[in-house]
Amino acid sequence: MSSAFTTASAAVQEIESNPILNMSIFAAFVAVTMFIVIRASRNSKSAADYYAGGRSFSGPQNGFAISGDYLSAASFLGIVGAIAVNGYDGFLYSIGFLVAWLVALLLVAELMRNTGKFTMADVLSFRLKQTPVRMAAAITTLAVCFFYLLAQMAGAGGLVSLLMGIDSRIGQSVVIAVVGIVMVLYVLIGGMKGTTWVQIVKAFLLIGGALVMAIWVLALNGFNLNTLLESAVAASEHGEAMLAPGLQYANPLDFFSLALALVLGTAGLPHVLMRFYTVPTAKEARRSVVWAIWLIGLFYLLSLVLGYGAGALVGPEQIAAAPGGVNSAAPLLANALGGPLLMGFISAVAFATILAVVAGLTITASASFAHDIYASVIKKGKVTGNGEVRVARITTLVVGAFAIIGGIGVQGQNVAFLVALAFAVAASANLPTILYSLFWRKFTTAGAVMSMYGGLGAAIILIVLSPVFSGTETSVFPAIDIVVFPLSNPGIISIPVGFLLGFLGSFIGRGAESPTLAAEMDVRSLTGHGAEKAVEH
Repeated sequence: MSSAFTTASAAVQEIESNPILNMSIFAAFVAVTMFIVIRASRNSKSAADYYAGGRSFSGPQNGFAISGDYLSAASFLGIVGAIAVNGYDGFLYSIGFLVAWLVALLLVAELMRNTGKFTMADVLSFRLKQTPVRMAAAITTLAVCFFYLLAQMAGAGGLVSLLMGIDSRIGQSVVIAVVGIVMVLYVLIGGMKGTTWVQIVKAFLLIGGALVMAIWVLALNGFNLNTLLESAVAASEHGEAMLAPGLQYANPLDFFSLALALVLGTAGLPHVLMRFYTVPTAKEARRSVVWAIWLIGLFYLLSLVLGYGAGALVGPEQIAAAPGGVNSAAPLLANALGGPLLMGFISAVAFATILAVVAGLTITASASFAHDIYASVIKKGKVTGNGEVRVARITTLVVGAFAIIGGIGVQGQNVAFLVALAFAVAASANLPTILYSLFWRKFTTAGAVMSMYGGLGAAIILIVLSPVFSGTETSVFPAIDIVVFPLSNPGIISIPVGFLLGFLGSFIGRGAESPTLAAEMDVRSLTGHGAEKAVEH
């Protein structure tokens, strides 16, 4: 038996014998963050407090929170696992996720902050007809949040199966339910302010933990990246193929579709866009994105070392055979490096990652329903801030229930892969409408509605007809086969469909929108005149 096999076997045995230590560290994190959430909730009185944290966070603080929101289970568990098993192709996720921030910084961040109030729909409906646009924006927001929540819940199930030695589907399902309940408590008690502080704490822990592990891995290899790569190649049955493209994405079209979704998806993610409203000025919005880019870029460089380190020290076969599958690479690497204590800490950080991200997604989904559908469409704006927040809290419970049920259904899926689907939906349904609304004066309500529903419909239909959904061993429903669309990511088709429908729809409904509001939106988005200000307590 090779040294990699021996290390991995010992790692799994130690994990099974130390569930109390692992869960004690996690429980301590939950207790500390819950205390922070309760403290933060004391000043949450208005809708602006609940949805936007009173617009009281500085650029650096919000930068840490954005990185905490963005560095999800996919970034930590999924990408490290993908690099460990598939090498170069796994690292392409990191590149796509990072480059995507340039689109958000250059085209979206400042303009969204100036134009909107609480949600993405505030921007999209600013100069268009409120009811149809808000409904469409709320539905696409809920769809993206649901796909993203599935990924986080899948990561939670796999992680706890590794921590606790729970191999049964029922046991993992119970764990997913517990994660969902804790997530709902964060949002109900703390709102955006409490959620933001959880994300800041989690970003410190995640980047700090990854930095320590990366330095440790490099130290074992004489601080020589070539030595590390050679060790990973020697441990893999694929050999040199670990360092070249094509191991996971043999079809160039499949890779291009994934890359398109990753690069364009970030600027359409509702829970990321909502973070821009928590700062007092457009300048702070820009600063927060710059901070986020540096922090996220550092983490993704570390993920390259962690991924190949896991491949070298644990071995791809052992990672794939672990209870959590490829999502177990980072915890197994921690166990191989520092034993049960480091394993417990890194696993707790991974849990913190999942909890912080699902809390952000949940508050975004609940805000979208309460602010866009209930307050603006059903009540026609005739509702108090307290009434709106009450509906948001009820929606939080419903979203939590759906997340738990969905997470149970996708156990065992690679979380980075599931998040890529959420990015595809965001890039297809949201990004075309956002860019048209901000930069094209002749964009109309018909164009917005057709773009959002068409992009969303195209993405979901192609996902259902793809190998992701059925027909292969790794599909959500492996027992059936309805594959028509051969690619695993729909972006290459659904994103152009969203842009095309927005363009064509604007010619169908031309002349129905107010040129005065269009001019006002231009001025407000570019100068910040009339934008939402910070709330003083």
